[in-house]
Amino acid sequence: MIDCMEYTFRWVQWNREHATQHGVSMEECERIVRRGRYRETGDGKYRAAGRGDGGRWLQVVFSLTEEDEVFVIHARPLTEAEKHRERRSER
Repeated sequence: MIDCMEYTFRWVQWNREHATQHGVSMEECERIVRRGRYRETGDGKYRAAGRGDGGRWLQVVFSLTEEDEVFVIHARPLTEAEKHRERRSER
């Protein structure tokens, strides 16, 4: 398990546009990665889930660069089924 609290984030035009296209801010992405629960999904990618602004459930997909920076690939609100799973795992 990695500790993302200590990592910096690499933001470039591509991932800024890609991460925010579903209405998730860069600040929310960073908060979810730092505080949310995450798991490795394969190919060096991780999926973090947690609550963003206003308590809405979000997911952020990211990887770690060779320089140990977090590179956000994608972010979006969770579906109802995903929210249900996350709420159950909070217990």
